[in-house]
Amino acid sequence: MEPNEIIGNADTIAAISTPQGSGGIAVIRISGPKSLEITNKAWKGTDLLKAKGHTTHFGVYISTSGNELDEALATVFRTPASFTGEDTVELSIHGSKWIQREVLNDLISRGARMANPGEFTQRAFLNGKIDLTQAEGVADLISSSSKAAHDLALRQTRGSFSKEFENLRGKLIEIASLLELELDFSEEDVEFADRSVLKSLCDEILQKVENLANSYSRGAVLKEGVPVVIAGIPNAGKSSLLNLLLNDEKAIVTDIPGTTRDIIEDTLELDGILFRFIDTAGLRDTSDAVEEIGVERARKALEKAFIVIWVIDSTASIEPQLEELEKFHKNNPDIKIITLFNKSDIGEKTYLDITSRQDTNSEEESRFNINSKEASKLPSDSDETLSLDTNSMGASLNRLNPIPFSSKTFQGLLQLISELKKHAYGNNNPQTDLIVTNARHYESLTRAAESLRRVRKGLIEMIPSDFVAIDLREALHHLGTITGAITTDTLLTSIFSSFCIGK
Repeated sequence: MEPNEIIGNADTIAAISTPQGSGGIAVIRISGPKSLEITNKAWKGTDLLKAKGHTTHFGVYISTSGNELDEALATVFRTPASFTGEDTVELSIHGSKWIQREVLNDLISRGARMANPGEFTQRAFLNGKIDLTQAEGVADLISSSSKAAHDLALRQTRGSFSKEFENLRGKLIEIASLLELELDFSEEDVEFADRSVLKSLCDEILQKVENLANSYSRGAVLKEGVPVVIAGIPNAGKSSLLNLLLNDEKAIVTDIPGTTRDIIEDTLELDGILFRFIDTAGLRDTSDAVEEIGVERARKALEKAFIVIWVIDSTASIEPQLEELEKFHKNNPDIKIITLFNKSDIGEKTYLDITSRQDTNSEEESRFNINSKEASKLPSDSDETLSLDTNSMGASLNRLNPIPFSSKTFQGLLQLISELKKHAYGNNNPQTDLIVTNARHYESLTRAAESLRRVRKGLIEMIPSDFVAIDLREALHHLGTITGAITTDTLLTSIFSSFCIGK
């Protein structure tokens, strides 16, 4: 990677790199051309100016007034083999707030400057140690709150994104160079490449760019926590399900319909994926003003969900529940829905009794994807539920592929967890596929895709090369801003100002 132009990096910066507050150990980082000189003046122990890189030394930090502030360890990193690419010292001191403050103030009095937010990482970028995607990966790594978020950030810091984007830019530059040659020899009417070949290459690049852009919606929720809304009619067992998943009495559970009147939310990590479970008020028409507000909030939560667990109460009338579910699915086809056929431990009739009575000429159509031993129960023949059209209900249930479930017996719990994990990653393989988690990357990819579509159209419609080249340069620009091959001071300030001080 070629070093970028360094602006204002002649000074030496210092900051506390560990979290604020007291602790066993605190780390103060010093980076810049005079980092070894400044630290060595305060150091009683090994001569740091003569110390080799990647070595650690025990000593005493002495202030300008001659007072011993603390016994400490000094770890030396020499340019260019450091995170920032500059001479760097990391002081490991005791975590007293007073010691941290006094040592940092003393370093500043000796000639260091307080680092700005993200300035160490910014210097790493400016010195060509990392690109912008890796720098943003560092920030994501620090803030990751689950294994899935950690793994995505780690791949980014290791350059997986950089390699892919540089590969895409390289292929675009290949197209651009051929078009530029045509422009140079335009008077001689020379064609340096078959436009059908260029179109095929453009199609390949556009497909990859669109796939990356489309992965953002999934990547964003994996990074922040997958929002899962639990919905259904009152008393369907939504709050019991929430309590079961969290292994805690988070929600109040009673036999009184409408007990849950507001959003109840909590998080749970399942096999490294952070889920945000959201319990909602039961969906129904009500004259209760307070409950009505809860139902409205429930519907708004459903619209923002990534996954919906729709709980069907098998002891209540089934058909209106299915109608509500299918209406929601029709209006929100992109939201993943997991259907639970709940309270499977109650009643005499099974779920299979409904689905097997539908008329079918195909053995395949009569498969129910459940084990009869796990069949959920329905009320007896005398219940009005069984007077409904079982043919249509069976077709609906088979299409929805519900999981027979019971919060009391834990029936279906493992299958529910498996479905949650499957929908979280979708068709993406977290080990091999790049998944975009950064809004800035998504915006640049979307704009690059728009430009490439114009390039493709120009190649098909035989638009003059100079006009096609304009759109091609625009696509190159947008991809270049992702890795930092193309930057502005405003862009860098926007990115690094969101970092914590000391990183």
